Amino acid sequence: MKNPIRERFIPTVVIPFFAVFLFFLTCGCSSKLPPSSPPGHPKPYKIGKEWYQPIPSAHDFRQTGIASWYGKKFHGRKTANGEIYDMYAMTAAHKTLPLGTWVRVYNKKNGKEAVLRVNDRGPFIQGRIIDLSYTAAKKLEVVAEGTAPVEVVALGEASEKKSRPGTPVTYKPTNFYTGNFTFQVGAFKDRNNAIRLKQKLDEVYQNAHITTWNNGDDTFYRVRVGKYASLKKIAKDENILIQNGFKDVIIVAE
Repeated sequence: MKNPIRERFIPTVVIPFFAVFLFFLTCGCSSKLPPSSPPGHPKPYKIGKEWYQPIPSAHDFRQTGIASWYGKKFHGRKTANGEIYDMYAMTAAHKTLPLGTWVRVYNKKNGKEAVLRVNDRGPFIQGRIIDLSYTAAKKLEVVAEGTAPVEVVALGEASEKKSRPGTPVTYKPTNFYTGNFTFQVGAFKDRNNAIRLKQKLDEVYQNAHITTWNNGDDTFYRVRVGKYASLKKIAKDENILIQNGFKDVIIVAE
């Protein structure tokens, strides 16, 4: 008899979803959630002795605090979303905002402002809320002093790329509660292992599939199963997979 979870997998429209499970994006593997983490939320991550919980939505996000900046020491290194850090690009690091979120940063000391894209995690120094790229810090006149009091306001995600210099970017509000959600059951460097797990899942569940991801050094084959229209719906069935032996299952969005 087929598992009843199979009947609840339904096709939906695909909506981008950022910053889902940072550990997996940065190391290509799954990890268990700490007991306090809410179901359906992005995976928390640990820096030193501190745990940080990324938020699932940037909707209505506003924060005030101290901004700092990072430059040449990190130039050319990988960021949390897999990109290469470019100190001359208009980007920023934030501890909990969904990766890919565009924000407007106001320097409260001099009235300067800049629009940046969050593509990294940090700063992990007490009292600081955002790390600016060198160019962003220069525009906000933060370079000389190193830090500045700022307000960060989330704009959403860019609706389209700028066609030419000077063309304004428009933003669409981020909605991380609806979209095309699925379970990730495993990830392998060996494609044959991924195929074997997919075949096993195919016998019981619907929409078992494999996606590939390259972190710049290695290629990983991610085995996923199911389609759900919202986090609320998929969270209800997470325990079914766990009870069936898939203890490291995580919820992702495609």
